Amino acid sequence: MTAHTRTALAPAERAVDLIGGDLTEKSLRLHLEGLPGVDAVGLEARAASLGSRSIKASSKAAALDTIIRLIDLTTLEGADTPGKVRSLVAKAMTPDAGDPATPRVAAVCVYGDMVGDAVAALGSAHSAGRDDGINVAAVATAFPSGRASLAVKLADTAEAVAAGADEIDMVIDRGAFLAGRYGLVFDQIVAVKEACRRDDGSFAHLKVILETGELTTYDNVRRASWLSILAGGDFIKTSTGKVAPAATLPVTLLMLQVVADWHRLTGEKIGVKPAGGIRTSKDAIKYLVTVAETVGEEWLEPHLFRFGASSLLNDVLLQRQKLSTGRYSGSDYVTMD
Repeated sequence: MTAHTRTALAPAERAVDLIGGDLTEKSLRLHLEGLPGVDAVGLEARAASLGSRSIKASSKAAALDTIIRLIDLTTLEGADTPGKVRSLVAKAMTPDAGDPATPRVAAVCVYGDMVGDAVAALGSAHSAGRDDGINVAAVATAFPSGRASLAVKLADTAEAVAAGADEIDMVIDRGAFLAGRYGLVFDQIVAVKEACRRDDGSFAHLKVILETGELTTYDNVRRASWLSILAGGDFIKTSTGKVAPAATLPVTLLMLQVVADWHRLTGEKIGVKPAGGIRTSKDAIKYLVTVAETVGEEWLEPHLFRFGASSLLNDVLLQRQKLSTGRYSGSDYVTMD
């Protein structure tokens, strides 16, 4: 037995409860590698079937509003400025100035150094732990690559939380995961979760980004999903949006199946966030159907499901306008991101 297989891991409550008090690299590996293999053909066939479902025209308006409520409106560019963040926040608060009945999005997602600007721009609309406001999500832990020391990752997280972030979207160390160093990835997630602790003892919600496009196989996606939940993640998220392929329906279905299994096993509900590449209402509705058929409609709430997107909102707004007027608006109806 090598030294790292004997090493005790950080005592994450979920993992201790499931695996037992002897929480080591070896016991974690045995659990993850003991998961049943994914039937890729069956998974993809099921995703294709769900993706081909149609919804009644009478249900489309409700579906479009649901999509808006589940969006993390995102800007994650090196050229982001405080002004761009303020514009993003304005759109999050009032997606359609011509229709005050339009719902607000769930959150705005920005780089950590932009959190203060987002919080200030939201003002009283900032959730700050309430259910009726807009959250501020910050990407952290050397997003998108994750190539930094743990000290840097923890400082990145703590600074964003101190600035007012309600949610942290962290990236796992995919290199360590693919090298089979599950314990290292586990311990880093546990440490980042602790860095999400606020002064009052509450925690910012932690979304764990798997970057499924780099994990290569469905079996790896399943293992990474279980690992992230065991380590304390509140959400599992497909992608950074910076690597292709980003979110896909089969991968999201697989992650939802893990969440369903976890709920059956423990009674606890974990969130799922597909991110990257979901640009049209038609595509987003496929995800709504998949959620409803896999974990149930109760998951179609912002604390359990999100779309990470920048351009999706525009298409949804155009579709809403088409439903209300019978025609598509011109290109100047929505703001360009």
